Formats: sequence, C-alpha cells, structure tokens
Amino acid sequence: MQNNDKKVLLRISNLKQYFPLKGGRFVKANDGITLDIYEGETFGLVGESGCGKSTLGRTILQLYHQTYGRTMYYGRSLDDLAPKYVIDTVKNLKSRRTKLRELEQKRDKLEAEYAKLSKKEQYAKHGELDAARKLAEDALLDITKIVGGFLVVDNLGPVIAAYSKDYAIAYKLSSMEEKRQELQVDVDDAEYAKKTAEKAGKSAKDGQLQRAQEKLKQCDDQIAALRVQLNAGRKEIEALRAPYANDPEFQKYEAYRDDGIDLARLEYNEMRRLRRDMQLIFQDPYSSLNPRMSVGQIISEGMQAHNMIKKKDARMQEMVLKIMDDCGLAPYFLHRFPHQFSGGQRQRIGIARALATNPKFVVCDEAVSALDVSIQSQIINLLQDLKEQQHLTYLFITHDLSVVKYISDRIGVMYYGHLVEVANGDDLYAKPLHPYTKALLSAIPEPNPITERTRQRVDYDPERDHDYSNEKPSMVEVEPEHFVYCSPSELAAYREQLKG
Repeated sequence: MQNNDKKVLLRISNLKQYFPLKGGRFVKANDGITLDIYEGETFGLVGESGCGKSTLGRTILQLYHQTYGRTMYYGRSLDDLAPKYVIDTVKNLKSRRTKLRELEQKRDKLEAEYAKLSKKEQYAKHGELDAARKLAEDALLDITKIVGGFLVVDNLGPVIAAYSKDYAIAYKLSSMEEKRQELQVDVDDAEYAKKTAEKAGKSAKDGQLQRAQEKLKQCDDQIAALRVQLNAGRKEIEALRAPYANDPEFQKYEAYRDDGIDLARLEYNEMRRLRRDMQLIFQDPYSSLNPRMSVGQIISEGMQAHNMIKKKDARMQEMVLKIMDDCGLAPYFLHRFPHQFSGGQRQRIGIARALATNPKFVVCDEAVSALDVSIQSQIINLLQDLKEQQHLTYLFITHDLSVVKYISDRIGVMYYGHLVEVANGDDLYAKPLHPYTKALLSAIPEPNPITERTRQRVDYDPERDHDYSNEKPSMVEVEPEHFVYCSPSELAAYREQLKG
C-alpha cells in the first residue's frame, strides 16, 4: 500500500498482535496488518468496538510489544539513533547466517511433509509450519535489513569490519546530537535570562551566554567532523558492494536493505528517545490526566523528560503558555487541576500534552468519542489547524463514520483484527466494495425522519458473504489507491462492480 508521490513515515508489514489465554489459546487482536502511513496525512481507522483499532495504535507505538511483523519508522535514520540491534547483527553476522540456513532447511522440510498430508493432518500441523516460516522470515529480515546482499558473500571479514567501524562513528554522532540538544537548552536559557534582564533594566550577564555558545560551537564542530568520517565509511562500504553490481543473487537480497528504524527491535531506552516523535492522545479525557498535577505540570512533563527544558526552567512557563494558546486554553488555566475542567477542556489539555514535544506522528485514540457533538467539532477543527501548522501525521481511531469522513485523507476499515478495505475518504463513501464496509455505512443514522424510516440497513455475515474454503483472501489493490481484503473470485466481481 504505497504511493510513490508521498514520503512514507511508517511502514507496517504483516503486523500481528496476539494476547495469550489459558490453554494455549490466543486473542488475535491484530492479524496480519500491512499498511503505509504517509507523512503529513490523517489516516482514519474505523470499525466496531473490539475490532483491534486501539490495539493497533498502541502496538505501532510499541506500548504493546508486537507478536510478529515489522513496524519501520522513517522519521529518523539509523544514524540518528544508532540502535544496538544494528551492531549486534553485524558482529554476529556469521553465526546469524548459519542459523538462518538451519531455519530455512527446517522450514523447507516441514513444507515438503505438509504437502503430503491430508487436510485433517494439515490442520493439526499448520501451527508448527507457520511458526517455522515466521522464524525463518524473521532471521532473514533481521540480517538483510541491515547488510542487504552481503548475506551471500563468502568472505564476511571485511564486511563486518567496515560495518563495525561505520556503527562506531554513527553511535558517537548520535551521542553528540543528544549532547547538542542539552547545550542548545543552555544557550536558550542564557539568551532568555539576558533578554529578561534587559527588559527589567538590569545588566545582563554576557559571560554565561558566551560560555554556552562556545560549548555549542565546539559540539557542532565535533558533529561536523564525525559526519565527514561517516561519509568516508559509507564510501568504503559502497566499494565493497561494487563488485556485486551484476550479481542477481546479491541484488535479490540487496532489495531488502532499509535505512528505517525497526521499532520492534529497539531496547527500552532507545524507544524512549523516539517517544518525542510519536505521541498518543488518549480516549478518556477524565482518567488520562494525573489529578495531582496542575495543567502546567502535565504539559511540561514530557518536555522535561526529553531534555527540551530543564526542571524549573525560567522559560518553561512561557513555552507551556504558548502550547496552551495553540490548543485554545486560557493562560489562567496554568495552575488549575484536571477536576476543575469540562470534558472538552480536558481533551484540549491532553492534546497540548501530546504536542508539547513537537512530535511527527500522533495516535488519536477515539479522541472525541466521549464528547458531545458541539465540542467534537471544536476538537476536530483544532486538530486540523494544528496538523497544518506543525505538519503532523495522525492515525485517527474512531467508530464514528461521519467524523472520520470529515478529518481523514485515507480511511481503513477494520473487522476482527483485519484491515478489510482501505481507500481515499471520498472513494470509500462513494463506492464501498467490502460487504462489511457497506454494512457500516448503512448504519449511519439519517437526520431526516422520513428517510431514516425507510433506510435499508445491510447485515454482514462473513460465513454467508464469503467462501474462503478453496481460495485464500489477501489485501489487493482493486483500483488505484483502493485496497480490499478479498479472494481472486471476489476481486473479479469487485472490478466488474466498479465498471458498472
């Protein structure tokens, strides 16, 4: 599901989120979700309660550790974060490759045995085969996402050495970028103190500002030098890659190479650094705010955690007030507590908290479902304005089809853990294809009592509406930018429907 004209911010591939039950059973909250979320868009996600919408949002943010699949984030590069899984893959490349071959052999053996079994026997062995396929695919992607075609190179010594050297530089660069952020806060504090002193008619302490600026410049010089070293290291790796330019086996695995960050492979502290980029607006505006913290403390908490400001920073109040103003909150709310606000005001506080860290991606988990209609419109308009001002990307989760139509660029329909249809907002409403989508749209109430009385509702019964006994369904592009979960025979019928 990709559009070459847009930049992908998040690429979700075959994501599964299972929750264990007693007796070895599982609740399949998300079962094979594949989706691209583009930078600057609002992707609406609709479906009935319990279909896995909120679980998907929280799994993308790694609040739940995903059971299977890939969640690639392109808001930052591997160099920006230098995650430990990269060097772990490189240093253990030989042993990982050996393990991969063993897993592939086991998978191939099980597939050969599986093909000879009866349907009843296949049903009993399906779980074992699926697990073997999963392990083999994971092992392959863990390697090739980092080194690509070098997987098939005989002499891995120079490859490991070059990548290890490259990672060491990238790690230093990442650490220096973190340090620079702290030094920038010191410069901003000193500049603010100077400005405040000048306004009060007092003499400013230029020495503090000068020392902070000098430290920042030294850090910038070190970063520039590291970037030169990193570019040189990249040239060395490209030189190792050059002899295999016409090798089809090498190029086959080279296509897997990806500079995105695999969120599921990050350690806790690494994922914590990315929390600044990826935020969540909670569904319940009442229980999601700490009753013991004032509005100012709630909004500034994330800024302090991500070293954007120092605790009790003189600038903190000014920055918080700016965010509050952007979110339609009056300045005198600063020292008030959550119990003193209405539901709509609390939701604005939740939005302000999420946006305080200047995120790139925000999951809006039914952010307006607990509000009345008039307040809903205010919050939705606020989200739209903030999106344009700050170039935000939203995953907007809701069960309200009228709301999602207004705010979303693209809409995905979920049913029991599966995405069953994805399309542009106008196309989904004008020409729905999947029977479940039609059932949802038919349930939208009409404001006119006459038309409401005669409105025909569509019931969805998967056993009646689909026959997957002989054909396996998959997500297919029926027309440009319009995807449906269907079998080959259903695909032909949908395309005929569009022609008519």
